[in-house]
Amino acid sequence: MESPNLEFEYGDTDFTAELSELYSYTEEPEFSLNRDYFEEDFKNHVKGRRWMELSLEEQRVYVMRLLDALEVTDRDKRLKVARAILYLAQGVFDECDTEADVLYWSRHNVFLLYDMGIFTALLELLSMEIDNNQACSSAVRKPAISLADSTELRVLLSIMYLMVETIRVETEGDSPERKAAREAFKTELGSPLYNGEPFALLLFTMVTKFCSMNAPHFPMKKVLLLLWKTILFTLGGFEELQEMKVRMREQLNLSPLPEDSIKVVRQMRAASPPASAMELIEQQQQQKRGRRSRRPLVKQDSLDTYNERDPFKNDDARDEEDDPEDVDSGIEGEVDPLDRDVIIQPPPPPPLRPPTERVSFPRGLPWAPKVRCQSESPLLIGQGEEEVEETPAEILYLGMLPSLSQYVIALLKLLLAAAPTSKAKTDSINILADVLPEEMPITVLQSMKLGIDVNRHKEIIVKAISALLLLLLKHFKLNHIYQFEYVAQHLVFANCIPLILKFFNQNIMSYISAKNSICALDFPHCVVHEMPELTAESLEAGDSNQFCWRNLFSCINLLRILNKITKWKHSRTMMLVVFKSAPILKRALKVKQAMMQLYVLKLLKIQTKYLGRQWRKSNMKTMSAIYQKVRHRLNDDWAYGNDIDARPWDFQAEECALRECIEKFNTRRYDKNQNSDFTPVDNCLQSVLGQRVDLPEDFHYSYEMWLEREVFSQPIQWEGLLQAQ
Repeated sequence: MESPNLEFEYGDTDFTAELSELYSYTEEPEFSLNRDYFEEDFKNHVKGRRWMELSLEEQRVYVMRLLDALEVTDRDKRLKVARAILYLAQGVFDECDTEADVLYWSRHNVFLLYDMGIFTALLELLSMEIDNNQACSSAVRKPAISLADSTELRVLLSIMYLMVETIRVETEGDSPERKAAREAFKTELGSPLYNGEPFALLLFTMVTKFCSMNAPHFPMKKVLLLLWKTILFTLGGFEELQEMKVRMREQLNLSPLPEDSIKVVRQMRAASPPASAMELIEQQQQQKRGRRSRRPLVKQDSLDTYNERDPFKNDDARDEEDDPEDVDSGIEGEVDPLDRDVIIQPPPPPPLRPPTERVSFPRGLPWAPKVRCQSESPLLIGQGEEEVEETPAEILYLGMLPSLSQYVIALLKLLLAAAPTSKAKTDSINILADVLPEEMPITVLQSMKLGIDVNRHKEIIVKAISALLLLLLKHFKLNHIYQFEYVAQHLVFANCIPLILKFFNQNIMSYISAKNSICALDFPHCVVHEMPELTAESLEAGDSNQFCWRNLFSCINLLRILNKITKWKHSRTMMLVVFKSAPILKRALKVKQAMMQLYVLKLLKIQTKYLGRQWRKSNMKTMSAIYQKVRHRLNDDWAYGNDIDARPWDFQAEECALRECIEKFNTRRYDKNQNSDFTPVDNCLQSVLGQRVDLPEDFHYSYEMWLEREVFSQPIQWEGLLQAQ
């Protein structure tokens, strides 16, 4: 059965769904726990009234009281206060009648919490929990870690996530005060205000500490979600990136961009997917049944007919044709009609029409073609010392630079552990610490619920990591090409290419249409409506959605990452060939979604010249789709393999040359202790004479002799000095 067209709009975020993805289904009992702690404290201080009935000033007074209570030394009391704050950030749902009310009050309370300085207090508590060596050593010794081991961290991270994501999303009704708060919070998160580092660096530290097995109780899903949203907030999303590109090109007096890539992709139509092996066999059998005993000569007008049906022409020109094979078969092993043992009948002559009706204007290709000069290479050096603008991306790169390799390896380890194709190994990291309950399920229903929760948990981790890596690559590339190349090379060295291919080496349609969600347990639905009785049948049926938004989003992100790290890199393109990526990528074309197909076709295009003539001959439908949907480089001989780039060479030398240039860039720009030609020289006489010089211990014994020999006995030619000046 052919898959239907997927009505999917790619974007930075899916706010309502991601609000529920913050919580595991095993955390559901904690919603009422948060409410109980809040109401217990609230009734003691504000008697006979509800939160919504308080004035703004009264609400501020109460939040200030909670802020003071966070500083108590008793750990249990501090946790209760944090849960009360989390209930406020969750929208005081017990006083709400609808999900819209919950979202409204959550937004109101989050801006209030930020205004009162709650985020800074939470950051101090988070730092304490990260440095809690007792909790770390206890978790390392435990044979099995559960949800209870990460309680404090989960509460803190949940509040911080709600604050970052709620303030990040702009709405039409935002007041000037809220807009000012958003800009202040954005600047605060992106600046090195937290121990001299941006907030994202603290979260990266949590990731590496978890992956080194030193803190197995860290709730990694919440950490990754918060890290992704922090990067998204401080650096900007896809629309902001496009605006930054336009501004930067204007500043550098470059020609404007020919189009907005996201807008172009949104207007593209999905192509028919390649046929399966069974479909090819059926087609061959149909061809055998249609054979004639004698093959007649083909007339010239039949050749003209075939030329008009050139597979490289736009699909729109064939929309009204009657031949189903040409219109929508998408069969990969299609042979040339001249090689078939069937008669090609010329089509009947078209009816006579007025000249105005015969004129047709094809829609044309979606992208403006470009020409890439051979000199366009990332191996070019900037000469001399440069002025570096302190952008959020620059500050983040500078903070990540000393441990960038560790961050990349840790993220890819987590991605591997969360991939559905990965097998459970005893030595692999356990990413389920914040989803497994203290007591394991004993009934079939509980087991099914936990199984859905675990699969959903892994999907959310893949989503966060893929979006995070893509954002880092895009922003660093815009900030400086060598920053992008440094991150990309670390990804390649950490086996990112085979990892992504392994991810796609599955039934990708099953992954995209997975039903790993229980709508009745999603927040805020579960706290507003009465809980229906869950049955095995209802859990197995899943939701009614055509596809899973987060899984399709993750697939597109991973394809975009693979494109970015392989584009114009022949050594990495050969890795795609060596790992036999072509059949894996072709199976991904089964997903009828234009954006996903575009990035699959891009990956196939860059390696067609290495796949051989026979592959290109037997995959003409794919070649046609590449021609129609991927941008044309007018001097790129991708379709024939005659280019010099297709010849073998020492690919290792290419990576080594790139790495040498990156190291020179990092040394010149960030190594402040270097002894290089770019070190400024102090030529001020007073400054030089005022410097403290370390002298040997016995200097004062021979000082007078040195003065007599080197100064007084040497004639000074004052006239010569004056002339030299």
